[in-house]
Amino acid sequence: MSSHGYEAGRLNLPFVGIATFGKKPYVENWDKIDADVAILGAPFDFGCQFRSGARFGPRAVREASTLFSFGHAGAYDHEDDATYLDESVRIVDIGDADIIHTKTEESHANIKYGVKKILDAGAIPVTIGGDHSINIPCINAYKEDCAEKGPIHVIQIDAHLDFVDERHGVTDGHGNPMRRAIEKDYVSGMTQLGIRNVSSTAKEGYEDARERGSDILSVRQVRKLGTQAVLDRIPAGSRYYVTIDIDAFCPSIAPGTGTPSHGGFQYYDVLEIVQGLTKRGDVVGIDLVEVAPAYDPAESTQILAAQLLLNFIGFIFHNKK
Repeated sequence: MSSHGYEAGRLNLPFVGIATFGKKPYVENWDKIDADVAILGAPFDFGCQFRSGARFGPRAVREASTLFSFGHAGAYDHEDDATYLDESVRIVDIGDADIIHTKTEESHANIKYGVKKILDAGAIPVTIGGDHSINIPCINAYKEDCAEKGPIHVIQIDAHLDFVDERHGVTDGHGNPMRRAIEKDYVSGMTQLGIRNVSSTAKEGYEDARERGSDILSVRQVRKLGTQAVLDRIPAGSRYYVTIDIDAFCPSIAPGTGTPSHGGFQYYDVLEIVQGLTKRGDVVGIDLVEVAPAYDPAESTQILAAQLLLNFIGFIFHNKK
């Protein structure tokens, strides 16, 4: 039985100390990552088409994550009768990829480098954006990993399809990542959940996505089907990469984002899906994007993001046992 952190002599309340993700150890040297999970910040928001500010997402989510860091010996969930994230799950925070202002290609290359370093260390990358364009370098980083271990099925939880090919020469903005992903020969398919209302992608984009093997469901369709029926549509036993745009959630609980869309998911809608994924296949990577803290003075958006990520990581390792 692991011991409580506060038995070591310090109470170490959430508002004390340096705000790494979950108050986990900081690893500055990316050649010395020794962990099961590594958190990478990708504070890039030059791909936005509307309101910027997601560059401050990684910092805000890290700060919010300290709320769940009381030094307990893991997190006990009485509904599941399970303790998640005990000391056997080694999580580190490796800081942020270097962002070069106005330079998308160079900034994305630095994000890809960080994700690849995590993969090379045998850890699961969890990348915090930043706008949704940061998914492009994240997926790019999996080329060698997939050549060795097999393809990935991408699961997108989002309000928008993000399947634009090109507009005015822009191919790597936050409206393009799912189109860039499906083009990879190591992406076996795609499930896009929560897509709704007025979209940044035209009808032709939806048709193209479906022709390329994407399964697209709105929030109402997900709720009508139910969690298990949605999970049954996702290939079992696959390697999953999960990308979560915070605007998948209703802005009533997640207003801190650049492109809010009403009618979104509530917390348990998404929590039950990601928990089910960890029982159905192997989650090999996560990114969470588009938290723009300036639009939410109550800070509930970043708390939602941190809580979801911590639970998701806990589910992954609990269901590996």
